[in-house]
Amino acid sequence: MPVTAYSIRAAATLLADQVIDTPCLYSRTLSEITGAEVYLKFENLQFTASFKERGALVKLLSLLPAQCAAGVLAVSAGNHAQGVAYHARRLGIHAVIVMPRHTPHVKVEHTRAFGAEVILAGDGFDEAKARGLALAAERKLSLVHPYDDERVISGQGTVALEMLAREPQLEVLVVPVGGGGLLAGMAVAAKAAMPGIELYGVESENFPSMYCALRGETARCAANTIAEGIAVREPGALTLPIVRELARDILLVGEGEIEHAIVLLLEIEKTVVEGAGAAGLAALLAHPQRFRGRRVGIVLSGGNIDPLMLSVIIERGMVRAGRLTRLTVELRDLPGALATVTACLAEANANIEEVHHQRAFTNLPLQTAEVEFVLQTRGRNHVDEIIRALRAAGFAARIHGA
Repeated sequence: MPVTAYSIRAAATLLADQVIDTPCLYSRTLSEITGAEVYLKFENLQFTASFKERGALVKLLSLLPAQCAAGVLAVSAGNHAQGVAYHARRLGIHAVIVMPRHTPHVKVEHTRAFGAEVILAGDGFDEAKARGLALAAERKLSLVHPYDDERVISGQGTVALEMLAREPQLEVLVVPVGGGGLLAGMAVAAKAAMPGIELYGVESENFPSMYCALRGETARCAANTIAEGIAVREPGALTLPIVRELARDILLVGEGEIEHAIVLLLEIEKTVVEGAGAAGLAALLAHPQRFRGRRVGIVLSGGNIDPLMLSVIIERGMVRAGRLTRLTVELRDLPGALATVTACLAEANANIEEVHHQRAFTNLPLQTAEVEFVLQTRGRNHVDEIIRALRAAGFAARIHGA
């Protein structure tokens, strides 16, 4: 095997005092929700907000002086790019980063802020990769691969060493999977330390590349996913056999489950994660029977999420929880009728966020109007109370679309 427990321990020595030994903390509330004993590894607290710093730095430290003088190139959807750019600048190495054109702006700008030369190419990772390989050959730049490199994989494996040093009682590790570098490295490290431990990888249903590769199937990938950090169409040649040998399974999660996990981590743990970073918790929520009653470590792999995207996710999460709801109310189109409805809503402690008054686009009789209210509520039970109060006051009310 190209990656060994020794190579990961050596990587840990190189990384000492150069990356953060991030917290691995027990979550009482998430444990109650999932039925497992949940421990969170906060890799979103690294300086570049991702575990990717680890492998990038180990690789950069292995380069010869002539390679450092020529410069390096990385292809990345964002987190690996920032890790390479940041540590290359620290080491005085020029870095060229090729990123897909639709990479979130926050990741592009942060990469540029670290002094890298950023080139946007292709609609996805694979197109960007083709451009990057050609550019590396043309400019004689050393390639820092995001996952298919022994030193990079060894660096990522140090996450497991830290988790087990802090929480040696862990029985299961749940790890986001793109190309497989993090899962492969953690699997080698964890299995060497604790042969009985189980490792699960997690992918988005929209990009099930590792899941399909382990089953000998061809992955059918979607155009995009909220977890763009793990949106890889083909796993690594080095990582696949390691994952096949050492991982228990790959689990798939839906886009809505990832969104829900992002909101839970923000609301409960007061921590911001990106889609890929929330995949592990999403797996516990989607597959509770696999983890119930067990001590589970989840890697929050990154926190680089676009603030505008996060705001939409929060709002959609409030809708799913019933804390933001849209009601349709029928009323007589007469002076004072709307005031009566709003007074009833105020009495029910509902906060009105939006009002849309509809007369023309409806099949209701003349002199009858349909009014849509977007309300802030305490949850689904409160919504039921509001509807009962409106009906008791003589108004036909329903959740919009019901």
